[in-house]
Order: sequence, then C-alpha cells, then structure tokens
Amino acid sequence: MSPREDVERGDPVALMETVLDRKVMHRGKVRDTYELDDERLLMVATDRISAYDHVLPNGIPDRGKVLTQLSIYWFGQTHHFQENHLISGMVPDLPGNLVHQRDQLRARFMIVRKAKRVNIECVVRGYLAGSAWEEYKETGAVAGEKLPAGLQQSERLPVPLFTPATKALKGHDENITFAQMKRKVGKALAEKLRDASLELYKYAAEMAEKRGLILADTKFEFGTIGKKVILIDEALTPDSSRYWDAARYQVGGTPESYDKQFVRDWLSKSGWDRNSQPPRLPDEIVDQTRQRYLTAYHMVVGKPLFPPKERNE
Repeated sequence: MSPREDVERGDPVALMETVLDRKVMHRGKVRDTYELDDERLLMVATDRISAYDHVLPNGIPDRGKVLTQLSIYWFGQTHHFQENHLISGMVPDLPGNLVHQRDQLRARFMIVRKAKRVNIECVVRGYLAGSAWEEYKETGAVAGEKLPAGLQQSERLPVPLFTPATKALKGHDENITFAQMKRKVGKALAEKLRDASLELYKYAAEMAEKRGLILADTKFEFGTIGKKVILIDEALTPDSSRYWDAARYQVGGTPESYDKQFVRDWLSKSGWDRNSQPPRLPDEIVDQTRQRYLTAYHMVVGKPLFPPKERNE
C-alpha cells in the first residue's frame, strides 16, 4: 500500500512528510508543520490519534479534517475581537508546487502566519471536570484558586477559571498558578493572555449553548508577532476542548463527551500498561470515535462536515 493510500485511510503509520514534496519543520502527535517562507507556515492535520502520551497504531478517518475545519470556523467567529494566525484554508491559495497534492490536503490544511509561540497552555474551565476535579478533591482549590466547599464532579463553577499550564514537549503538561505564569512570561503578557482566554471561552460557551452543547473547558495557545499577541494552533476543537451534550448533562458524574475520551476509556479496559506499544483500535471503536468527531462538528457549526449527496432521480 502506498503512503498516500495509507494517509487517506487514516493510518498514522504513513507519515505526511513522506507524501508532501517538502521537508517537515515540526511533527506533532497530530499535526505536521511545513515552512512556506519567512512569514508563512503550512499546518496539516493528519488522522493520527494519541492517548496517554502515545500515538496509536491506527488513526480515525476524517479526524484531521474535523480538527482543521472546526478551527477555521472558530477563527472566523472570533477574529473580530481576537486576532489569529489563519491566512487561508482554501485550496486555490495553496502554493503552486503543492497544487498537484490538493486532494490529500483538502480540508485538512491551514496556511498561517509564523509567530513566536508563548510556551503556556491557556486553559479555561467553566465546569469542575478532569484534572481540576481531582485537584479540588485533594485541596479544595484549582490552580491555586480556592473554591467553595461541597462542589460536585462536573458542576458548573461560580465563574470560569483561568488555569494555565506549562507546555511540555514530551509527557504531561504541568498545571501552574497564575502567579507562576507571571514570573515565567511577565505580568503584562500574563494578564493579556488570561483576559483573552476568558473572553474567548465566554463567547464560545454562549455559542455552544445555543447549539445544545456545554463547553466544559478548553485550552488556547498564543504567539506573538512583534508586540502583537495572536491566537495560534487550533481553537475550540474536540482535541482542545471538552464538549458535553446539554440534554444529557448531569452533575455528579462524568458526562458523555465528544472527544477522544471514548478511546481512552477503551484503552483503560484493554489491559494496556500505558508504557509498552499501545494496541490497535478495533474497527468498531474507530467507527464510533469518528462519528463522535463528526457529530461535534455538526452540532457546533449547525451543518454536517460531509453533506449527504443528492440522489439523481
């Protein structure tokens, strides 16, 4: 099977850099980034999927397209108050030497402005879930912020919390306090990133609520171009956010989410030790995970990523 065929079927073993006619600048767990020139990058979202710091042997078809198209959607929705790095995701804007590869890039690429990354994960939490719930159970606080006693798992917080983390190249990111963040990046930049993150979260949470979704938490990444701070990477996707179905939401447990938690749950039950090579995902888990990503897109945007084809009578 050719590399191109592997990529099209969502197999992460096929590296995108073996297909594109240029050297990869950075290869992440999901995205491959290429330098177009001194001011622009090409970001390509593959169908790879990772869990517990491992890239899994097989991917989720169309996952990269969902991540890319949702990011483009949210960049478009928020650009009027928060500048971002997106230049284009349109095939006609591809450089001439990549046009012949447009079919494999279609819907999964962004041409973006090159920025200096701020190495802080800007996390905003509107609900008590995930690592925030674990921290609250132990300390009664989240990221150094004391919370009211007696809160339950998945409960809505009195106000959204900004809970930064250091961005690790390998392993888990480490949660830090806002005071620690100020020492790392400076008071002025820290406050600017906090305020921008909270504004983005509140705006997106209100939009999601109108679509029948709860945006429980999300993380943003920012970069700088000169003195200007812009939103970079991805935005408000199922990989960077925890979306819950509002109709099924209940306090006191773990609501069903539209992200890769479904894959994590299967891996936890599989007996994998999280240290050795991870097992291959069964076809039914791949199919169900793909459907969750497509459903997330449909609910957020209000239309399917792949509209049904009209029948010719």
